[in-house]
Amino acid sequence: MSDLAGMRRDYEGEALAPEHTPDTPLSLFEAWLEQATESEGLDANAMTLATVDSEGHPHARIVLLKGFDSQGFRFYTNYQSQKGNELAHVPSAALVFWWPALQRQVRVEGNVERVDAQQSDDYFAGRPRKSQLAAWVSQQSVEIPNRDWMRERLSRFEQVYKDQDVERPPHWGGYLLVPHTIEFWQGQRSRLHDRVRYTRRDSQATEWHRTRLAP
Repeated sequence: MSDLAGMRRDYEGEALAPEHTPDTPLSLFEAWLEQATESEGLDANAMTLATVDSEGHPHARIVLLKGFDSQGFRFYTNYQSQKGNELAHVPSAALVFWWPALQRQVRVEGNVERVDAQQSDDYFAGRPRKSQLAAWVSQQSVEIPNRDWMRERLSRFEQVYKDQDVERPPHWGGYLLVPHTIEFWQGQRSRLHDRVRYTRRDSQATEWHRTRLAP
């Protein structure tokens, strides 16, 4: 095993200052995501989703960003999964994007709500058929005996939808994280990293406040 204590990298990112950033964070996020797509490829929309259970214990996992606009950030999953149950009890969450090639990180915090059924239907209809069937097959976060259990369920649902479109399961759909805080981190030399945080009073406010944070 290598020396973990000695593992480190030097950062030499572009400067990031509040006075040179846009008034709203979404336009900056869009620009950063576009650059990340060029540098990170298909992993650019991967993000850590952190939730809290009813006892206050945090849980985190990687999910995929599937849309964003002035309303917030969208992702899709099983409503009956661990994260779905946690969001039902505590409808707040945090997202973290990490783009190593660009030496950048984005943190997003806010309240979470389900998107409407039509939006979930539209997204589900555009998924590959195998992904659609997987939404029926997987009882996410439930203990299973082996992979054969999944293969048998897949075979069953392939027969059910053999000659028809796969409908969206009622237990599967989208969430919208409505941000109240978005922080941009840019790696810099000597660990003097640039951090710019946007905050707003509540989810309905249109005005964002920008500030620089110490690294």
